[in-house]
Amino acid sequence: MEYFVARNSVVRKIWGKSDTILFIFAGASAEFALNKAVDWLYFTGKLPSDPLKRLFSTVEYARKIVFSSMDDANRSIDSMRKIHTSVEQSRGTTIPDWAYRDVLFMLIHYSISAYELLENKLSDEDKEEVYNVFYRVGIRMGLKELPSTYNEWLPVRDMHLAENLQKSEYTADLFKQYKKHLGTMRFKVLIEGQKLVVPFRVKELLDFSDFSLLTPIVPIYKVSRLMKTDWLIKNILLPSDYKDQINELDVQVG
Repeated sequence: MEYFVARNSVVRKIWGKSDTILFIFAGASAEFALNKAVDWLYFTGKLPSDPLKRLFSTVEYARKIVFSSMDDANRSIDSMRKIHTSVEQSRGTTIPDWAYRDVLFMLIHYSISAYELLENKLSDEDKEEVYNVFYRVGIRMGLKELPSTYNEWLPVRDMHLAENLQKSEYTADLFKQYKKHLGTMRFKVLIEGQKLVVPFRVKELLDFSDFSLLTPIVPIYKVSRLMKTDWLIKNILLPSDYKDQINELDVQVG
């Protein structure tokens, strides 16, 4: 069987661990809130009513593609595009192509930054592999102006960060909803986790300091994984409504 992502790919290692995915989720939730096209996610009402569920479903879609056969992955991508086309028809206008690229770029950036935070630095070849997987997702979705390589993508990513992000009333509302759905303590953990993986531009717009309270905790957490006690930390920090879903994200890679 042909898979969308090779069985020995580093991308499967990245998307096969729930804690790595949680940091991808954390970073994306910060950047989502700043995107100039976030009003599209407010149009259906699903994002403000349950932002965790909406963002988690986006992450879950990406994960499903990573571990699917070529045919199943392509069907998932096509389905994702049809859902967005339906929203466009309801609103009577088109989601800008750059907005689609921004979401794709988030998945690329946070896949790399989350893995490097919790595991180890990726080689240039591994980063190219991460980029290629999501590049193929973008091509299947019909996105235009996608750089063909990781190195070509880097300056384009910087340009998107400079041009497509802004702090708005949607930003404030989304963070308010995050706090409402997570609770004060878990919301604080989310903020400190975001500081560890978001790029400078996102930190700047959200008035984040460079220091995160989680910085000294990460090495301890790595040890807890080796001792198989990380479940205790997760049980304390994760919303009970999502614990089962998050635990199911751990898969045997290979």
